[in-house]
Amino acid sequence: MPATEVTVARPPAGRSNTGEPDEPDESTPLDDEDTVDDDELSDESVDEPRRTPTVAHFWKRVRVDPVEIALPGGVGYTLRAYRQNSDITPADVSAREDDVPMPRRQTAAAGIDDAIDADDLADEFELGDEEDEFDHDVDEDEFDEDEDGEDEATEDEPVVEEVPLFLSHGGHLLLFRSVESLVDFVLSDSEHDLQQIDTWESVSRNIRPDYVVAAPDDTYELDLVVRNLRGGQDVWDAELLVRAGQLARDLGHALRIEPVVMALAPNAPLDDLDEALRTVADGGIGSFFARRKLKKIGAETASLGWRTVIGKISAVVDWRD
Repeated sequence: MPATEVTVARPPAGRSNTGEPDEPDESTPLDDEDTVDDDELSDESVDEPRRTPTVAHFWKRVRVDPVEIALPGGVGYTLRAYRQNSDITPADVSAREDDVPMPRRQTAAAGIDDAIDADDLADEFELGDEEDEFDHDVDEDEFDEDEDGEDEATEDEPVVEEVPLFLSHGGHLLLFRSVESLVDFVLSDSEHDLQQIDTWESVSRNIRPDYVVAAPDDTYELDLVVRNLRGGQDVWDAELLVRAGQLARDLGHALRIEPVVMALAPNAPLDDLDEALRTVADGGIGSFFARRKLKKIGAETASLGWRTVIGKISAVVDWRD
């Protein structure tokens, strides 16, 4: 799925500095560009950390990025990296429950707690039944030629691709409510999935709280998705929804959350929504047909599907204070 460059404005939450950070470990010296200039840490940056060129260079060099995620349960910070699947070991989810339970939600209008039943959602939002909502005409002749030969080639040659990894453990995303708590965890000896990447030693030796500033492209507002979808197509925020899809796909694959992977798989309703929004945002003649596809989706179907996805993601979050 091609990435879409967008910017989501959100004031940082839960960030604060506790004074001048210690100098990084001299055993892994930073480049001259990595050293912090006192002029960069102005009085304003103490209250609101800025993503200075020094900070951006540090994360680029280690090929890891801080990520800020807003969920219904709050705003948290974590780390994400991309590496080839041949160089990493997938997350071990054997200790996690097979059927990730949905969290309870409170109905705002009535003030009544009601449990979200995954089976009921599956009946209302059938991930595999797109024919009722969309036109997917498949030419069977396209799959008849050399089908056996393609299968054999795929089995003989494993696909090497870049995959996401997060600061996670045991199939759960570690999400920190403050940058200080994230840094403390990184500096500890606690086990997690990012320890296997090639640059982790440099990250753990040189990270500091004022470095944990997510770029606009690494800031996600999943807490606003369902509300935006319920407002109807006239107010749908393409940037918000497309970016939410990017993060959800990464989390689904990295943490092996099968319901999320299936919900956003090619030709699934939410994927069609994503593609149509991208096309509308790009403009041009294709946007006319994309708007017609959006009308077929419907706000209720889209909001129900995304509520399921966000619930599944929230269920595997391990909040750390």
